[in-house]
Amino acid sequence: MRHKVLLPTDFSDNAWHAINYATELYKDQETDFYILNVFSATGNVMESLMNLDPGSELYETKKWDSENGLAKVLEKLILRGTSDAKHQFKTISTFNNTIDAIKLVVDKKDIDMIIMGTKGETYSRATAFGSTAIYVMEKVRNCPVIVVPNKAELKLPKEIVFPTGFKTYYKRRELIYLTEIAKKSDATIVVLYVEESETLSESQKENKALLEDILQDTKYKFQTLSNNSVITAVNIFVESRDSDMVAFINRKHTFFGSILTNPMVKEISFHLNVPILAMHDLRN
Repeated sequence: MRHKVLLPTDFSDNAWHAINYATELYKDQETDFYILNVFSATGNVMESLMNLDPGSELYETKKWDSENGLAKVLEKLILRGTSDAKHQFKTISTFNNTIDAIKLVVDKKDIDMIIMGTKGETYSRATAFGSTAIYVMEKVRNCPVIVVPNKAELKLPKEIVFPTGFKTYYKRRELIYLTEIAKKSDATIVVLYVEESETLSESQKENKALLEDILQDTKYKFQTLSNNSVITAVNIFVESRDSDMVAFINRKHTFFGSILTNPMVKEISFHLNVPILAMHDLRN
């Protein structure tokens, strides 16, 4: 089965780094990569959508810039000299707002993974993630997303940290992307429990057992940390072990579910060099 991977780009260095990470992650696997650039005429996307007509000089200029930029990305991939015979690259240039464009391509092309940079051309050191990365992780709920920091190493992950409070049950199909990456990378999934009490409740024990069942075909182990803050615990754990990826399910109102949209996202430091796999709660 061929994989279908969407690579949004704004032609920034971080976006190019994410493309290189994606090709390494899917190395030697039959994969169609769709490189998407979304253009608008002004900084105000809604104003552009309402006032810019196809055929107008400004529209055609922006369209040419987008298509020319995508052609340069393809040229860089060729000049890179590490082509994979199992990889095919296709480009998409579209006039829209970014989230709607991504959702549309995910549906029309049956995309099974989005891989993008954490920040784009408006890079800011003051925020943990760029606004586009946050919106994609939060709003595109029918497809998992890997966000790749500019400092992430271009290699397959060997240790993937999966934080959980064992407070909710998981479904096998929710975690299939995590288990697939772990299997093809021969990575160990470290289930990190941030301890709130010394003993698990009966429901937590049941959820842990269910998780063990889901992960049984992978290499996995459990680790426990005591800390008042989940974010701090994950930071300490990832940095101390040089872990290669953090994965979580973006549930609404539970555990990590609110991190992407509240100020706590600014406290996360592991984003500086560790890709993050955001999956979604299929019950939402």
